[in-house]
Amino acid sequence: MTIYESDLPGVGKKFEVELEDGERLVIVTHNTGKREVYLKANPDADGDKLFEVSDRLARKIGTILEGAYFQPVQAEAVETMLSDDTYLEWYNVAESAEIAGQTLEEADIRDRTGVSVIAIQRGDDLISPPTPETVLQVGDTLVVIGEREECAEFETLLGDEV
Repeated sequence: MTIYESDLPGVGKKFEVELEDGERLVIVTHNTGKREVYLKANPDADGDKLFEVSDRLARKIGTILEGAYFQPVQAEAVETMLSDDTYLEWYNVAESAEIAGQTLEEADIRDRTGVSVIAIQRGDDLISPPTPETVLQVGDTLVVIGEREECAEFETLLGDEV
């Protein structure tokens, strides 16, 4: 999948996403925050406007699409790229995880890997921000932020089930 980005002077930015069947999804982000979404049959075709949304609604839709509210398939890790080098990722703590049963302070995750644990989903409860005394339990979902290599290093603490 290729994404083309271009500036629209006085308007904002345009992103064209190549779809598998040769179509392109075009997203125009206005300087005001408004988003317009178009579908083009091919790169040279005119786009048909699908919808227009406000900045706030676009962010909510984006959060839903990335799977922050619901993952249709149980996944061990979910990632969101914040920049070229920074990722926000969700990881499940498995029984085989080295850090299971340890406090954040004991696990020393930031010094060992470089990632920061910014939240923990435990059942229906969200622990944000977790304290150094927070115990990491089997079944917890950890929300971490870090660079790609740091996230890969963090995965080594989660055992063989990742």
